[in-house]
Amino acid sequence: MISVVIMGLLGTVVVLNVLPLREQASVQKARADIATLEQALDAYRLDMRRYPTVEEGLDALVNAPRDADNYREGGYIRRLPNDPWDNPYQYVYPGENGVFDIYSLGADGREGGEDNDADIGNWQG
Repeated sequence: MISVVIMGLLGTVVVLNVLPLREQASVQKARADIATLEQALDAYRLDMRRYPTVEEGLDALVNAPRDADNYREGGYIRRLPNDPWDNPYQYVYPGENGVFDIYSLGADGREGGEDNDADIGNWQG
């Protein structure tokens, strides 16, 4: 009986310590993905002399838009990642917070939110 209680307490301690680390790792992965997408967009701009339109979106980094004479063979990124919560990254051009905005809608997949549900964008430090 005592061993069951001890196991239960240990399980609770492990869960309480591991969940925040997992959430933190998800946020760090989103930030790393966003930094990679920023670099790919800058390379795209160097070749194309413009950023992709909102209609072209981030897909322009892997698939050449129409009339893309200077498009780099193989694209600018191997594949488009989804955010850690398996949602597509959002792209706005022109951006509200910079030249362009790239962001994840967070764990809840909706704009705004707090903590793990907060949006994660390239304009954040």
